Amino acid sequence: MFRLGSYEFDRPIALAPMAGVSDCVFRSLCLQYGADYAVSEMVASNPRLRDTTKTQRRLDHSDAAGIRIVQIAGADPHFLAEAARYCADNGADVIDINMGCPAKKVCNKLAGSALMRDETLVSSLLSAVVAAVDVPVTLKMRTGWDPEHRNAPTVARIAEALGISALTIHGRTRACRFNGQAEYDTIAEIKQLVSIPVIANGDIRTAAEAQSVFDHTACDGLMIGRAANGNPWIFQQIKCALNRTEVSQASFHDIVQTMTNHVRAIHELYGYQIGTRVARKHVGWYAQQMPDGESFRQAFNKIETAQAQVTFIENYRNDPQGAAAA
Repeated sequence: MFRLGSYEFDRPIALAPMAGVSDCVFRSLCLQYGADYAVSEMVASNPRLRDTTKTQRRLDHSDAAGIRIVQIAGADPHFLAEAARYCADNGADVIDINMGCPAKKVCNKLAGSALMRDETLVSSLLSAVVAAVDVPVTLKMRTGWDPEHRNAPTVARIAEALGISALTIHGRTRACRFNGQAEYDTIAEIKQLVSIPVIANGDIRTAAEAQSVFDHTACDGLMIGRAANGNPWIFQQIKCALNRTEVSQASFHDIVQTMTNHVRAIHELYGYQIGTRVARKHVGWYAQQMPDGESFRQAFNKIETAQAQVTFIENYRNDPQGAAAA
């Protein structure tokens, strides 16, 4: 059991922050299906970007249930501290610092996982953010810069000493990006080194993998990322399996109904023009679980209007083979 602000967690299964994916619609959906908490998409600390539509949308927690965790990214201690203060003043219960994103456009600015190359800068960033806000500050990072430089244990000790409340560790280095298999030995080592909660992340796609990671690392919780795309039921399924209760698989009706509601909410959040494009990637993930899903995905991607997208899904529910072939 560990506490973040006024919230307590006992071996939580959480949704990872994913840029372009974990918007307020998807976070709410995963919370509905058992996620204990969900972290926002990464928000840049650059104040010039603060009032953009993208940033304001990423900061939207108006419909969120439970704890509100906002992830911020940057490499300037002053800007990062100001961003943390801004988020806390606007309702964030927890500030999460991003040192895990491997994207070139982030790392080329010495943010995200690139920060792990400079432990002195890491210390400055963490201390500035912790001092700037009264809410808990957490850190998400990778195991290091590359397989020859897995310095996450050192960074974890720095983070604990500076007042970070919890760590989430993706079991890959920045150089690995999302290739190969995640490794958990480094996470297990960190769990032995620090007394603050440690959350494991990376390649957790089934209840069996979840149990294996818990057993291997003795971690305090798990974070699910890509495995939740098109499968928000994964949280309750893992929990049921870990608690040795009956696991209910999503039926065809569940998948299509959830997909319909998800697409409608995307249209509402982004507007019809952008929403039709955003909906395509989510529907593509759902389609992986559906009869003749590839044909469905290809046909759906040709649809140009929001209402036609919804109609197509509804027709598919009534006649899967006919709609997918249309």
